[in-house]
Amino acid sequence: MGMLAGVGILVPFPFYYLLWTYPRSWVNLCGKGRDPSKVMALFSHFFKLVQFISLFSVCSLSWPPPLYFWPLFAFGQLLNFRVYKLLGESGTYYGVRFGKNIPWVTEFPFGFIRDPQYVGSIMSLVACLSWVPFQYILLWSLGYLFMMHVESTENLATRAKPLS
Repeated sequence: MGMLAGVGILVPFPFYYLLWTYPRSWVNLCGKGRDPSKVMALFSHFFKLVQFISLFSVCSLSWPPPLYFWPLFAFGQLLNFRVYKLLGESGTYYGVRFGKNIPWVTEFPFGFIRDPQYVGSIMSLVACLSWVPFQYILLWSLGYLFMMHVESTENLATRAKPLS
């Protein structure tokens, strides 16, 4: 089960890499009349379910959680919800790469924390260390760190033009 759980945890990262690197191909694949950010969100939610099932398959739940769980998990989720609220679905799911005009955001957590959604996700994962073996938390966190690196540079020439 361990190897399968590792694969399940890593499954979305090649998808994100390909969409970030080749956004025109994704927009073309989605076709006219389909929002590429919305389609990406649907795939991402499915992949997140696979990741959670993978983690659940190797975890050992106990109650109550350690005290460090609450502040790490709460602040991590606060960052995630705040990012989604400020950017919306299109901003969160590569809308700018798919040719959408996404306004620049400077409100908290932007401007205070670099890559706040990834930081929040990693904090939430670390909060679960008492339940999930370290190597799975590390693997998932390395996936986020990889995407932070990939998304730190953007080749503007590869941005997609929206289909009309």
